[in-house]
Amino acid sequence: MPATPVYIICSPRPQVGKTLIARLLTEFLLLKNGKVVAFDVNLKEPSLLDYLPNVTETAEIDDTLGKMQLMDRIIVDDGIAKVIDLGFHAFDEFFKMTEEIGFMKEAARRRVAPIILFAADTDRVSARDHQTLQRQIPPSRLIVIDNEHIVRGELPEAFGTGRVLRVSALPAFLKTYTDRLSFSFTDYLRQEKDSSTELHQWIRRNYFSLRELELSLILQRS
Repeated sequence: MPATPVYIICSPRPQVGKTLIARLLTEFLLLKNGKVVAFDVNLKEPSLLDYLPNVTETAEIDDTLGKMQLMDRIIVDDGIAKVIDLGFHAFDEFFKMTEEIGFMKEAARRRVAPIILFAADTDRVSARDHQTLQRQIPPSRLIVIDNEHIVRGELPEAFGTGRVLRVSALPAFLKTYTDRLSFSFTDYLRQEKDSSTELHQWIRRNYFSLRELELSLILQRS
C-alpha cells in the first residue's frame, strides 16, 4: 500500500490564496476517499476551520507541546490523508522544527509521505524561502502553486526549476461567491446541472490537477 500522504500548504506571505488551495484539496480528498483530517494553523479569519469545521482541527506550534501534538497526529501511517493549512506567521518556525527533528527521514521510516505545496508570490521573501526549502525537501515532494490570481503573468524564474501546480484565476464575482463560508466546491459540482458553467469547469479542472498530482506521487513511491 502507498504511504499515507501529508499535504502542507504554505507560504511566508499572507493573502496568496493558500487557504483556497487547502479547501480545494481537502474537499477533493474527502470526495475521493470519504475521509480526510485537516489542521488549521492560522491567525486570521476566515480560515480552513471556518469553511470545513467537520474535518478540520486547530493546531498551534508556538510551544513544544503544540508542536508535539501536531507531529503525533500527522506522522502516523493510518491511510488517512492529512492536510495542513500553515499560516504565514508559522512558516519559519514550522520548517525550522521539521529540519531539527529530521521530519522527512522520520516520516519515510514511518511510511508517511509529506508533500509541500508552496504558494508562490513575486516578492523576494517568497523566492528566498522557497530556495531554503529546496535544501530541506526532496524535489519530488516540493510543489510550487502558480496561482494566476496572485502571480500575474509568468512564474518568477526562482520557482521555475521544480514541479508546478497551476491554478487559474476566477472572475471577481465568482471569487466572491466561492469565498462564502457556506460554499462547497463538491456540493456545487453535484447540484449544478449545467457542467458548462465557468465555475463548474474551474472546479473540475483543479480536481483533475490534484488527482494527477496524487497519481504521480503514488507512482514515485511504488
